[in-house]
Amino acid sequence: MLALRREGQLYNLSNGYFEDGFRGSIDRFCEIAYALRDSPRVLDVGAGGGLLLSLLSELGHECHAVDINDNSEAFPEIYRAKKIEFRVCNVEADPIPYPDGFFDAVTCCQVLEHFTYSHLGAVREMRRVLRPGGILEIDVPNAACFRNRSRMVRGKHITWDYAKHYLHAEPLMYKGMPFFPDRHNRDFTLADLRLLMEEAGFRIRDIHFLKSSRYREGLESIRSIGSAMRDAIPSLRKSIIAFGEKAV
Repeated sequence: MLALRREGQLYNLSNGYFEDGFRGSIDRFCEIAYALRDSPRVLDVGAGGGLLLSLLSELGHECHAVDINDNSEAFPEIYRAKKIEFRVCNVEADPIPYPDGFFDAVTCCQVLEHFTYSHLGAVREMRRVLRPGGILEIDVPNAACFRNRSRMVRGKHITWDYAKHYLHAEPLMYKGMPFFPDRHNRDFTLADLRLLMEEAGFRIRDIHFLKSSRYREGLESIRSIGSAMRDAIPSLRKSIIAFGEKAV
């Protein structure tokens, strides 16, 4: 993975958006790439700029993406250059625009916390487009992480920028319904994520607190000591990741 990055095959190294995303997601990407190694056709729900799919396409997967925004226009260096099929879809309100059983795996990274309404319908849609035995990966922020606990002890809330995202937030209107996709509407506990996936019809293969070490080089690597100390206690880690299987 690091070799692909150094050679500029994942993204342009001068692009700060992708560089920051890669450095903060290396643990997540490694776990996903390994778990999906036998899944030829992959859909990323809420794919954003397409960084995960850029990696998976380099590893030989056929990659598809859906997102509420038309990111194929915003990030042509990923979607067009790598021939990743992109479709606009609000998964809170629309069916995923693919037939039943079309994919070997579906990923959904740091997306569900942005939902305005119930997560269940969308996760059931992810199940529908998976083949029997297909894999669903979901990762979400950990509501009980060290950062959140620390803020609450200090009398601060876990959400970011109350004035911008709550007091003065303008909804995105879609099909006559208001949506607030730019903010975190609900973080998760491990029990929450397990319940969601089981109610959607998945058998849990693995669910755990995700390591969150940031990739740093040179003297900057000293700053990783804090992340390593936090990660030593799994329940204080920033994110939760789960892999579920669509039962036959």
